[in-house]
Amino acid sequence: MPKSAPPPKSFEAAVSELEAIVQEMESGNLPLEDALARYQRGTTLLRHCQATLSEAEQRVKVLEGESLADLPASNDGRDHDEAGA
Repeated sequence: MPKSAPPPKSFEAAVSELEAIVQEMESGNLPLEDALARYQRGTTLLRHCQATLSEAEQRVKVLEGESLADLPASNDGRDHDEAGA
């Protein structure tokens, strides 16, 4: 049984490896077993990338929530200039 590949060091490394796998598979020059192994690695990388993006999205939502909580209360949607008019 082949040893599993190590996890990618970063999101960018995973995307780069995934792009290389796609190019290899699109070339059509891989034997079936190699193509299946690359496909399996590709699905692992894809899941890693999706999870990383999901985590980043959640962090952004938290940061946006914190930023919105720090803003002063609105004045009925009017700017300060409009409030005096």
